[in-house]
Amino acid sequence: MDILQEWDSAGVGSYFKMTANPWKNGILDVKTIELICVGLNAACTNLQADGTRRHIRAALEAGATRNEILMVLKMASLLAIHSCSLGAPVLLEEAKAAGIEPTVKQATTPACDRMKAIGQWNTAWEPFYELDPVWTDQFMATAMDIYASNLFPPKVIELLSIAFDASITHLYAPGTRRHIRAALKLGATIEEIMEVLKVCVAFGIESCYLGIPILDEELAAFNS
Repeated sequence: MDILQEWDSAGVGSYFKMTANPWKNGILDVKTIELICVGLNAACTNLQADGTRRHIRAALEAGATRNEILMVLKMASLLAIHSCSLGAPVLLEEAKAAGIEPTVKQATTPACDRMKAIGQWNTAWEPFYELDPVWTDQFMATAMDIYASNLFPPKVIELLSIAFDASITHLYAPGTRRHIRAALKLGATIEEIMEVLKVCVAFGIESCYLGIPILDEELAAFNS
């Protein structure tokens, strides 16, 4: 950022003011913001090592515990379920069009049943549940830990989930809508949800963190 200040002193002030806004206005506490940033950087759709480290450090300084950060990392990994949310309905539709019937698998699914009982079942999961209920139950046994742990208030879980789905590296509209609806029902304000979206935008500064040092090195090599 010192290099950016040197190269673009006229424009960098407004840019920093915009990206720092969520940290300064007090709508979300800094710990929650840093946990969101850990999730954005560590998400399986991003895997930004430097940013993950920087925001883990900041989250610890803001009072986050090891278990809270670990929970965010687990949520970041479970984001991969959207491969099935996208692909399983397409698979069922194309198999039907090809005249191929899926094999019906009978199985007990206690984790899925529990997710339904606590009101966390998503109808978007039905297609891959139909295709492979055993594997779906294995996934839900892992996911259920997020909702049943009481480590975060339910509203915070929904705010984190909004960030994952609305992230520029993911942009998953069905999940973004579902989690915004759930957050509002849990008492989140419009302003709090907007702050989450602004933190997602602030994540764009990672382009500078990544590219400016490389540009500086390549300029030095080019001019030598």
